[in-house]
Amino acid sequence: MNEKTFIEINGMRQGMFIQGESAEKPVLLFLHGGPGSPEAPFTQSLPTGLGELFTVCWWEQRGSGMTYRKDTPPDTMTIEQMVDDALAMIGYLRERFGKEKLYVMGHSWGSLLGVLVAQRAPELLHAYIGIGQLARQDESERLAYAYMLDRFREAGDKRMLRRLEKHPIDQGAAIDFEYLSVRSSGMTKLGIGMVHRWRSMVKPVLAVLRFKGYTMREKMNYPRGNAFSLNCLWDEVLGIDLFERVPRLEVPVYVFHGVFDYQVSYAIAKEYLQVLEAPVKGFCSFEESAHSPCFEEPEKMCRILREDVLAKAAVSDGCVRQKQRG
Repeated sequence: MNEKTFIEINGMRQGMFIQGESAEKPVLLFLHGGPGSPEAPFTQSLPTGLGELFTVCWWEQRGSGMTYRKDTPPDTMTIEQMVDDALAMIGYLRERFGKEKLYVMGHSWGSLLGVLVAQRAPELLHAYIGIGQLARQDESERLAYAYMLDRFREAGDKRMLRRLEKHPIDQGAAIDFEYLSVRSSGMTKLGIGMVHRWRSMVKPVLAVLRFKGYTMREKMNYPRGNAFSLNCLWDEVLGIDLFERVPRLEVPVYVFHGVFDYQVSYAIAKEYLQVLEAPVKGFCSFEESAHSPCFEEPEKMCRILREDVLAKAAVSDGCVRQKQRG
């Protein structure tokens, strides 16, 4: 199965790719990062293997990718609306594939969305899987800034230091779009951003341009959707603290996190899982990954999904076993 389709979700035509070997397999809804950065294009050159285990829905969220429309009302671009949209997607997938429950996997910004979806409707999920789990992004950004300053000072990289020091976020400067561009450059140079082994931001751009699933118009809309979604949602993302807002979930929770990840703090994600209450939970460290274990170490990810998550078991080697209730 390899299908591109659009459906009406809460008053907006939204797109998705549905992939998998068999419609009889469990259904997984993938919540992409960003906000505004669909990830189906990356699977062409960095296959995840998820389609061997699940029927996977790569949904392109409101304001993003092939769902982007220039007339999208900015006041509809809220986290609450995104949760409502995700729940509507779950309803569509349950009905279409005849499933009582499904799996939700969220990456980066999608991991924040995924936790809120799991909190709202645990009865609809077998489990929640977070990749590069976001919990306190404001604190994460400041930790990453300090780390980059230290590393570039050690390396004597004066150019990168000057660029970072123009945005003293450790002194209260805004974590704005201009800073995020500098931050992306710094993280890529250090291997602590999207993919550990990438040393150029050209690769994600090429992945979108070469993606056979998009029309030329959709390829051109990809960066527009990214900028639009970030502009609408970023401040709200920075303001959320999952430690306070979601101290407990009523579904099994698994977090996959790369040890080199500073785009979303590995340390904060691990701390959040330690204090989160859930029936079963596991924190899985990926030793060769930064922010995207699903693309960097897909074989390990799929082994854990197959042997532990789908088997409804405690997580295996490479993870911290933590079973609390049930």
